[in-house]
Amino acid sequence: MQKRNTQQRRRSIIEQLHQTGEVAVDALASAFSTSEVTIRKDLAELEQNGLLLRKYGGAVLLPQNASELSNETVSVRKKSIAKVAASLISDHNRIIIDSGSTTAALLPELSQKLGLLVMTNSLQVANTLLERENEPTVLMTGGTWDAQSHAFQGKMAEQMLKSYNFDQAFIGAAGLDLERGTTTFNELTHLCVVMAEVSNQVIVMAESEKLQRKIPNIELPWSAIDVLVTDTLIEESAKQKLTQQGVTVMCAELIT
Repeated sequence: MQKRNTQQRRRSIIEQLHQTGEVAVDALASAFSTSEVTIRKDLAELEQNGLLLRKYGGAVLLPQNASELSNETVSVRKKSIAKVAASLISDHNRIIIDSGSTTAALLPELSQKLGLLVMTNSLQVANTLLERENEPTVLMTGGTWDAQSHAFQGKMAEQMLKSYNFDQAFIGAAGLDLERGTTTFNELTHLCVVMAEVSNQVIVMAESEKLQRKIPNIELPWSAIDVLVTDTLIEESAKQKLTQQGVTVMCAELIT
């Protein structure tokens, strides 16, 4: 019954979003007689499925051409991007994997990598890696659990990261701004900054349509990013602009 209620509530949230164009966490919690934490989890799950875009205090509709993408297409793009990103990882590398659905797509690609040390702020990433037969060394940042990002954040997580140095950091993005860098609605952005600071190479993994998302908070400036792994649908003009800012752009062909 609980699962059915959850599915019904999420369908209702999408219906309301299509009617109004925007929804608020507090209003949804009141309408469904549930907690704001539960609503944030709903919005996070719906965003991962490509059905909406979270913002501070609520959610909005995706840009039209992005929302037309099927879940299957989104999944294929993430897998394609992950395959290219994984090609940058050598055996025995020390890497950071940020929380997020695109970075999580990297995990199946690591099964043949030997001697990895992986730091993450994501329980999903940690649990998946611990089941691998190649037995990577897994470190958790710890810190304060953030229900919006479904990951650990805060000062303790930052201090844990600063205790090590890494070869690479693999970081996701809610949006991409050609002028400014990666963007997010989540105001807790400093952990990604520390991830970049303690890594020799910073790789951002993001689908090309995220260039169309207008999101207020800067997460990482392009000056802190070495590589953007995206898909072949990125416009050539955008690719050239990023290259001029010192970012290597790698484009993944869709896996068929």
